[in-house]
Amino acid sequence: MTAVRIGSKSIGENHPVFIIAEAGVNHNGDINLARELVDVAVEAGVDAVKFQTFITEDIVTCHAEKADYQKKTTGSRQELQFDMLKKLELSFKEFRELKAYCDKRGIIFLSTPFDRKSVDFLEELKVPAFKIASGEISNFPLLSHIASKGKPLILSTGMSTLEEVEETLEVLHKARNSKLVLLHCTSDYPAKVEEVNLRAMRTMHQAFHLPVGLSDHTPGIEISLAAIAMEASVIEKHFTLDKDLPGPDHKASLGPQELKDLVRGIRNIEKALGDGEKSPSRSEMNTRLIARKSIVAAKDIKKGELLNEHTITVKRPGNGISPMRWSEVIGTKAVRHFNEDELIEINQ
Repeated sequence: MTAVRIGSKSIGENHPVFIIAEAGVNHNGDINLARELVDVAVEAGVDAVKFQTFITEDIVTCHAEKADYQKKTTGSRQELQFDMLKKLELSFKEFRELKAYCDKRGIIFLSTPFDRKSVDFLEELKVPAFKIASGEISNFPLLSHIASKGKPLILSTGMSTLEEVEETLEVLHKARNSKLVLLHCTSDYPAKVEEVNLRAMRTMHQAFHLPVGLSDHTPGIEISLAAIAMEASVIEKHFTLDKDLPGPDHKASLGPQELKDLVRGIRNIEKALGDGEKSPSRSEMNTRLIARKSIVAAKDIKKGELLNEHTITVKRPGNGISPMRWSEVIGTKAVRHFNEDELIEINQ
């Protein structure tokens, strides 16, 4: 498996987890809120902050209804998807400002395009990679256009079968783009824990030999942390300034402190995973001397006396002959006089 490089970061085995703070449309169409989201992401220490770039008229009909979760979170069952999205749209001019602000703050700017014009615009902005939303996995014309830009692609696979993912990868490969990262995803907001199926990450990794991660829509941070323990290469998580703000995604997002907790937890788990070699840690070596035991005299022993279960025993500390050599010591003769509790020595 070849690592995928995004900006100064590499994604794949033996590389730090790439953490994407998904701002999405949680700016509510306000560029000032978008900047505040960037500030929160920077303070949390994530690798990238991601938005969504779209032209409402190009991605949804004027008759399309909202998803059930959107009806609940926006408090309006009558409002159509077009009207909701139009209020959440940022202009290309505002995205230029946002990209410049991310550059200034030293954080990678990413955005998911939902139409061809947005793809071309983001290419013009020189984004280091394209994130593809789960809903676009069947949109082969758009996928081919994105892949043709030659940038690394992060593909969310929510709502998909393994066969559909394979078909999509074939489309991307035909466009001569093999710089791919797959994200397992459950496309519900919030997603139910029992429907997450984290083991699907391993299934995709084994099937396609690509870096695999998780786009996590569950409440809280524990599922993302579990994915890290399963060696996910990427974590993407929605965040917001305030979960009580109006809009479709705020309630399924992390607050600022939760985002910090997520980053800290991920980095700690990375350290805890280690290199897989089973050996004592450096700090265990002192404890090993104290906690392990040695063969010692069970009583005063005269030189030449037979060492057996009556004359020797096992006690702490562990800086003498290990009791793992018990059968080697039993039946030999004392090489000198030993006082009770003295560490036993034998001829080597």
